[in-house]
Amino acid sequence: MQIYLDYSATTPPRQEVLSAMQVTMQQHWGNPSSLHHWGNRAATALERSRQQVAALINAPYPESIVFTAGGTEANNLAVFGVTQHLLQQHSAPQHIIVSSVEHSAVANPVRELAARGWQVTWLPVNRQGTVSPADLHSAIQPISVLVSIIYGQSEVGTLQPIAELGAIARSHGILFHTDAVQVAGRLPIDVQQLPVDLLSLSSHKIYGPQGAGALYIRQSSGVSTSPVLKPILEGGGQEHGLRSGTQALPNIVGFGVAAELAAAEMPTETLRLIHLRDRFFNLLSDTHSLTPTGDPRHRLPHHVSFCLPRTRTTGKHLVRQMNLAGIGISAGSACHSGQLTPSPILTAMGFDESTAKSGIRLTLGRQTSEADVEWSAMVLKQVLERVLVAVAV
Repeated sequence: MQIYLDYSATTPPRQEVLSAMQVTMQQHWGNPSSLHHWGNRAATALERSRQQVAALINAPYPESIVFTAGGTEANNLAVFGVTQHLLQQHSAPQHIIVSSVEHSAVANPVRELAARGWQVTWLPVNRQGTVSPADLHSAIQPISVLVSIIYGQSEVGTLQPIAELGAIARSHGILFHTDAVQVAGRLPIDVQQLPVDLLSLSSHKIYGPQGAGALYIRQSSGVSTSPVLKPILEGGGQEHGLRSGTQALPNIVGFGVAAELAAAEMPTETLRLIHLRDRFFNLLSDTHSLTPTGDPRHRLPHHVSFCLPRTRTTGKHLVRQMNLAGIGISAGSACHSGQLTPSPILTAMGFDESTAKSGIRLTLGRQTSEADVEWSAMVLKQVLERVLVAVAV
């Protein structure tokens, strides 16, 4: 039996997505920037995809969606794009506020900016990985220009109070960005109500292809240029001048189809995933070697995570043992699961170095059944018994 439980790392493209991509490669292969018939057909497909992705987050203007090569580029465009633009205005580095549990696609660009002279405040989190709105309020300085707080933490599943955090930033006239890669398509997002200025998305987290993402940029009207960003790539000026390079149209079309399907199915699929998630936690609640991580209530609907305090077992070792049993899980974020260093997320949450190496993540998706959850919980218990006995010896 093969069971995939790593849907936060990537999701298998849906058949509808693959079919749309094939049609695009066969019939709409023109350059969307070309003025002739072939280019016009490609441009029409591109703009339909923009509308589909915009609809997923209830963005009123499709032009507010800038397509990128993925969530990492979207995050980089938000962080570097805003700071490069503001550096031109202020002529000196200013102040950025980020959480201490950001994905590396935000954390590493911010560290680079710190090396260039930008002041950075890393907001602490509690044991559940949650940022306190009071801490954000206290961190704001007269020179603060950008706040970036991850919406749903990929490693421990915690949902941040983005509406409250964004409102604080907005009340001080500070731009607010959120990495919503893990949330989009799993929970409703309404950017007309949510006080965010920039929001990152990724295709392959919602059953679209790898190699496509988007950055939403708030607009007060349907203008096609952004007053807050400087492009980080120079070239032909595609994507309203914010992301040069011929668009990867088949990937973007697949992204659009995946977004449309996710929006349509979310009301029922989210409830199903929450049921399976809670069932998984309940099945493992008597396994004393496992300590759940993240916020138990404000949590991604598909996300189950644990650590193993007071043991010498690493998450990476458990991943290998579960793989031998035909079950795919992850040790923390897939971007770092091959490393033996302590998880910076668990460290920020107050876990000691040994425990921070022991985190595991089991994330559910469209193909996950209740039988899969029950079988995987049983296998994990058996693996733990065997592993912990071996460690004790």
